Amino acid sequence: MQMTYDKEGDAAYIYIKYPIKNGEARKQVQLNENIILDFNSKGRLLGVEVLDASKLLDKKVLIKAKQLS
Repeated sequence: MQMTYDKEGDAAYIYIKYPIKNGEARKQVQLNENIILDFNSKGRLLGVEVLDASKLLDKKVLIKAKQLS
């Protein structure tokens, strides 16, 4: 499992499958205003997007994530 974090957008992405190929994510399910799940065409979970990540995730987890700019 891998995780990226965009500090400017305060968004984290947790990869269940890495890498996700271009166009592989076919369906998104928004659980609430901050959590979005990406699924492939067979209904398998590919990853989880976390918005307002600094408020929802432990700071230690975000520090370990690959930083995006």
